[in-house]
Amino acid sequence: SLDTALELVDAAAEAGADAVKFQTFAAELVISKYAPKADYQKKTTDSSESQLDMVRRLELNREEHLELQTRCIERGIQFLSSPFDEPSVDFLYRTLGLEALKIPSGEITNAPLLLRAARTGCSIYMSTGMSTLGEIEDALGVLAFGYLSEESPSLEAFRVAFFSEKGQSILKRNVTLLHCTTEYPAPFDEVNLNTMETLRRAFDLTVGYSDHTEGIVVPIAAVALGAQVIEKHFTLDRTLPGPDHKASLEPDDLARMIRSIREVEAALGNGKKIPTYSELKNRNIARKSLVAAEDIPKGSILTKENMTAKRPGDGISPFRFWDCLGSVATADFSKDNKLDLKRM
Repeated sequence: SLDTALELVDAAAEAGADAVKFQTFAAELVISKYAPKADYQKKTTDSSESQLDMVRRLELNREEHLELQTRCIERGIQFLSSPFDEPSVDFLYRTLGLEALKIPSGEITNAPLLLRAARTGCSIYMSTGMSTLGEIEDALGVLAFGYLSEESPSLEAFRVAFFSEKGQSILKRNVTLLHCTTEYPAPFDEVNLNTMETLRRAFDLTVGYSDHTEGIVVPIAAVALGAQVIEKHFTLDRTLPGPDHKASLEPDDLARMIRSIREVEAALGNGKKIPTYSELKNRNIARKSLVAAEDIPKGSILTKENMTAKRPGDGISPFRFWDCLGSVATADFSKDNKLDLKRM
């Protein structure tokens, strides 16, 4: 219902999410009356109900979209949606003025929809569940052609656009690929997060992860592996009737996931191996200097037996140990006193 959707916007904003995404479709344009339900849908909805009837119940009308977008603006969170048909693409772009669209995994082979989406000029997040690298390349070819050309489309034109310098450049600017396992909930042993690196190497595009597992571990791990975008289903109550609730997070867990992701992002850093500010404060405390292992009278020769390395590290570095061997002490050094090059 609209009331539930508005509550979801509020919950996402309070949890610290950057965006909240809905689905935009006209059920009759998306699903035929003969379309069967997926197994997970049969388990979580009325088994006697068709997929078309189920999806028709979940459809948001145009006025409800406008109310949701207004609530997003009020709450300071980005409104996004996945269009499942071409009129929905036009509505999201022309009426709502969206600058980004999300292509769901099931639409990756829907070339007319991909073309319409690209010709809006919007940035595109594209999920890649159930697809092969070849199918992803084909979809990217449609997007590249759509961004670049108003000419009549063809399979060859898509291929040429994908491999062109301009095509590659515009894909890099506009498209994010989301690795995904299309099952609800997705089994952990089928997630295959390392595929994100495969996508990154294959297409040289920004890569993220759309998660259908239970819990928050996998999306956090995805961020640690370089995901730049995380999509996660959430609900007000996992026990509610409906196809996706059991594979979704409740608000408290959503907030916990987002906090954990922010911590991982901070922990990943910039990759430069230099001492941090806090490390500089501790460096001399944790490191060692050369000190007298025993009382060393003036005139004694420094040996392996009367020198050693101990904390703190604000004296002669132990790297100078061999340079000091054989030197003559020009002053007395008591046991544990730091050695001093000026007195050697």
